[in-house]
Amino acid sequence: MDNLKFTIPGKPEYMTMIRLATSSIASEAGFDLDATEDIKAAVTEACKTVSCHGNEGFSDKYEIEFAVDPGTIEITVIDACEKHALEKMSEHCANCPQENDISMVMLRSLMNCVKVGQDEEGHKFINMVKRA
Repeated sequence: MDNLKFTIPGKPEYMTMIRLATSSIASEAGFDLDATEDIKAAVTEACKTVSCHGNEGFSDKYEIEFAVDPGTIEITVIDACEKHALEKMSEHCANCPQENDISMVMLRSLMNCVKVGQDEEGHKFINMVKRA
């Protein structure tokens, strides 16, 4: 199993880089174009969800971990910030991600397994698995 980890500033302009890296990693794991597009969409949504939801501002950084085996990819997106200092254009979301939140419905439709939780330091995370 290969493990990769990225620590990303919370600025939206870095999402293109993450999408490109995700595409490359999924392709190396043996996923076809359609599955790779699903994985990229799920990673984008998970990054947005952990860095935004439930806070006054966006996360100033988050981490993305990939565990890759041929035909399987496990991705964990963690809100690794010290504070949510990046200004939002609108009000914060009070309680999401929630079980039936549109983001969670989307993630579950794109990936085989999705888990939401908090790590031992209280940071939100979304863990997702996709199998070929």
